[in-house]
Amino acid sequence: MNSHEPEHVVLDTSVLINFLAVDRMDLLSHHPGYRFLVTEHVRGEVTAHYGEQVERLDAALTTNALEETRVEAVEELALFAQLTQNRCLGLGECAAIAAAVHRGHVLAIDDKVARRAALALSPSISVIDTQALMVSLIRAGVLSVEDADAIKTDWERNHSFALRITSFREFL
Repeated sequence: MNSHEPEHVVLDTSVLINFLAVDRMDLLSHHPGYRFLVTEHVRGEVTAHYGEQVERLDAALTTNALEETRVEAVEELALFAQLTQNRCLGLGECAAIAAAVHRGHVLAIDDKVARRAALALSPSISVIDTQALMVSLIRAGVLSVEDADAIKTDWERNHSFALRITSFREFL
């Protein structure tokens, strides 16, 4: 891969919803190192469980902030079927893991059980979470620490998502 080409990152619903909830998909579209993908299963979870975010997701797809992808290669479908046997994982998690593992993409996921499942399938897979993604946005100069901390506070107060940090400044 050319060092100037962004890496593909497959987003799970957990990470995607965090950015949709605070209407900050612009952050993902401006990330210089990543190009974000969502599977049709992740889109389905957003539609089924987060109806208020569907318009924002559709806008992100229309403006190419995100790209939708299908789990359709035979190997991906086999991984997807294997993962769905684990009743602890949702369909979006299974699809995101299958796509990332098969394609050698980065996986963005917050759920610890799902992270372990991905690493069990592919110990060399690169796995990031919302916190790591925010830190990478700060380091890339896309987001200030102050703005990142304001988003963190919004997540905690309004969206039932808490990070175990006081400030993103801890990572710089």
